[in-house]
Amino acid sequence: MDKTATYQLLLKQVESLIEGENNPVGQLANTAAILQETMGWWWTGFYLVNDDTLQLGPFQGPVACYNIKCGRGVCGTAWQENRTIVVPDVEQFPGHIACSSQSRSEIVVPLRGADGEVIGVLDIDSKDLATFDEVDAHWLEQIARVIEKHALNK
Repeated sequence: MDKTATYQLLLKQVESLIEGENNPVGQLANTAAILQETMGWWWTGFYLVNDDTLQLGPFQGPVACYNIKCGRGVCGTAWQENRTIVVPDVEQFPGHIACSSQSRSEIVVPLRGADGEVIGVLDIDSKDLATFDEVDAHWLEQIARVIEKHALNK
C-alpha cells in the first residue's frame, strides 16, 4: 500500500478510534499508538500547551523531554509560528532539542483550539534522514483536525 493510501486508512481509523470517547488522554494515547504501530517511526507523541511551555503528553517510543519553551526546538517553533514544520535533518535545524541522539528527521503539526490558537503539537521523529515530506504534512494535518474535533475541542 502506498503512503497516501495508508494515510487515508489511518485517518478513518483514528476518527473511528476516538469519536464518542470522553477521555482526551486516552484518545491521544491511542492515536499515538496507532500512528506508531502503522508507520513504524522512532517516536510519536503529543506535547500540550501549559502557560508558556509545551508539556509532554501521551507518546510511543523512548523517553522524551518533559518541557519545551515556546520558540525552542522544532516543537516550540511550530507552536510559536502556528504551522507544520518538516525537518529533513534535525542537525541542520537551529536550536534543535536533542531528546534522543538517534532522532534524525522530524515533523511537528500544531493542534489548535476553537479560537485557532495552538493548544498542543503532534511530534514525530524518525531515525532516518528525510523521512517526512509534504504528503506526510498533508495527512498528519488532516489527522490533527480529527484530534481537535473529537479530543481537544469539546
